[in-house]
Amino acid sequence: MSLPLTGTTVIALEQAVAAPLATRHLCDLGARVVKIERPEGGDFARGYDRSVNGLASHFVWLNRGKESVVLDLKAPEGRAVLADLVAGADVFLQNLAPGAAARLGFGSAELRARHPRLVTVDLSGYGTGGPYRDKRAYDMLIQCESGLASVTGPPERPAKTGLPASDIAAGMYALTATLAALLGRAGSGRGTGIEVSMFEATAEWLGHQLHHTQGTGRAPDRAGLSHPAIAPYDAYPTADGHEVMIGIQNDREWARLATGFLDRPDLADHPEWATNVARVRRRRLVDALVGGRTATMTAEEAVKRLDALAIASARLNGIGDLLHHPQLAARDRWRPVATPAGEVRSLLPPFDFAEVELPMGPVPALGAHTDSALRALGYPATRIAALRANGVLGG
Repeated sequence: MSLPLTGTTVIALEQAVAAPLATRHLCDLGARVVKIERPEGGDFARGYDRSVNGLASHFVWLNRGKESVVLDLKAPEGRAVLADLVAGADVFLQNLAPGAAARLGFGSAELRARHPRLVTVDLSGYGTGGPYRDKRAYDMLIQCESGLASVTGPPERPAKTGLPASDIAAGMYALTATLAALLGRAGSGRGTGIEVSMFEATAEWLGHQLHHTQGTGRAPDRAGLSHPAIAPYDAYPTADGHEVMIGIQNDREWARLATGFLDRPDLADHPEWATNVARVRRRRLVDALVGGRTATMTAEEAVKRLDALAIASARLNGIGDLLHHPQLAARDRWRPVATPAGEVRSLLPPFDFAEVELPMGPVPALGAHTDSALRALGYPATRIAALRANGVLGG
């Protein structure tokens, strides 16, 4: 079996997280992804940190398998090279500032008029219309503007999520829509334009909170690791200094917990404890009872007992624990990935195909594929050398 997107070419005028996430998954699925970078340092995510053998962790995460081509798009010759690359592409995806791609001559409608089979994808903070269209839009800002931060964190204060949730939401919707557009093109022969807004993607992820607030006139409470509508549902201390998360989804599970874990069978059908509504009203008592019991066991003992009762639980792990998690090891999810600074361990994509393993291509050095991409276009060595001499190319 060949990879699903083998033979598909994606030109990505991208930076940071949202667009690179979408194109990295397209690359995972077999597409050739040509990443266009600036001569002045390339994708600015390359400079976020130096934590992976001197490379930026965001960049290593999001850009494996891609080709890096450095072009000065301020120069007419650079824009001409990009136009030649786009002419042979299936997808053009960009997340520059609103209107920037169009000012360079690469607006979506304009490109599709020249190339009717092309799928164009525009990612932005707030979309191409409306009063917020020109606002700067970074992940943390979108989390705040959308209300995501207002429902995240402990009761005392809002918090952003510990990962770039708005970027990831937009990137995944861009991926989904691109795949749908390519599928549609297979039947119609025509491409289409796709627009994805980080703000609107995040608002969609807040659907539960939006409907709850619309229906009740009151936003759900921030609850930290707890759940505003379910009890017991929280992290509880154990005797060895760890915490175990326990989540009870229905009253049958509560009866099993009360009888088999808390050793309080009298609470299984007690009217003040037996229903979730009753337990939420007396949440402090419920949490004190459950936490008092877990505090007599190690985390391993607590999880074993809960698993035996088919009660949902999890250890409150850190990222270091995830690096060495036995589930990832048992399922052989780690692979070596080459980078300009040496080999690193990365996780396989979270979707598996029965007959083929998805590739884990190298993380590109800045401009590593500039010459080869132009040679693939048929540019002679003399023209490539002239473009480089004129400062149009980098790498």
